[in-house]
Amino acid sequence: MVIVSRDSAVSILSSIVCVLVTSSFRGHVAEVEVGVGEGLDRSSAANCDNIFTLPRRVLTRRRGVLGPVKLAELDRALLVALGLR
Repeated sequence: MVIVSRDSAVSILSSIVCVLVTSSFRGHVAEVEVGVGEGLDRSSAANCDNIFTLPRRVLTRRRGVLGPVKLAELDRALLVALGLR
């Protein structure tokens, strides 16, 4: 999963907004390809059509980090998935 809650809120929220990461990348406009370059074990997709919350207490280990380019792609995919663009 990719945490999409803003950084400044993560430490004070009890639930964190996340996007599902799956191993199948279909090239959909609401998906962002992520993988080894972001610290994951294999090529995957952040699917912004699958947004959910998790209790902060279950988030114990960071697996990777999105750089500025991937963050911009994620922003665009979230806008599409939420019907804001």
